[in-house]
Amino acid sequence: MMSTHENFSEFICDKQLIQNYEQIKQKIPPHVTLLAVSKTKPSHMIQVLAEQGQQHFGENYVQEAIAKIQQLKDIKINGEPIIWHYIGHIQRNKTRDLAQYFDWVHGVDRLLIAERLSEQRPKNLAKLNICIQINIDDEETKSGCQPEELPILVEKISQLANLRLRGLMIIPAKNSETAFVKTKQLFDNVKQFHANPSDWDTLSMGMSGDIEQAIDAGSSMVRVGTAIFGVRNYY
Repeated sequence: MMSTHENFSEFICDKQLIQNYEQIKQKIPPHVTLLAVSKTKPSHMIQVLAEQGQQHFGENYVQEAIAKIQQLKDIKINGEPIIWHYIGHIQRNKTRDLAQYFDWVHGVDRLLIAERLSEQRPKNLAKLNICIQINIDDEETKSGCQPEELPILVEKISQLANLRLRGLMIIPAKNSETAFVKTKQLFDNVKQFHANPSDWDTLSMGMSGDIEQAIDAGSSMVRVGTAIFGVRNYY
């Protein structure tokens, strides 16, 4: 049983979390989806935000995420379950877990990965939502396809039976001045290659430090972690 001091400390933390969340929501217009990036944070914090109406949560570490998904499977937001997004680097040996447990996967940058996700998606689940990651600033340390690879990837991935290709995702270089604009141009230009162009509706770009710039450039989904949850807990 928690002591009175522990209960009070948790209340203070929850109050700050909700305050952070409300401040971020004020920066985001209704047509933009807020993806709360909850990696390294406990399930309790996710539940607190779910009670405030937050439905979309992003995770980077597969096993940590699966534990949270299972623990929070009965949580409802306006009658609907939490929507889980995987936004980390994709390893080939993790595609089955991603296909089984997540609703969205943001970091697809190779056709092989997309094919595995489609093949491994359980038939009783809705199609897995996919965003293609672009290495928009051509950084050696970043994952993502090259812009010139996009047309063929969009064409091929959009035809896979158990996937729904929704759009693009980027993690730009620090202080990049052109990444958002270039990505929006690519997003518009490659729609013509999509087998189901009405599905092409998501531009996942913008994080805690550049929300406004990303939205101004056309982002439809921002991924916010630190500004909501505070500093990461790395072990």
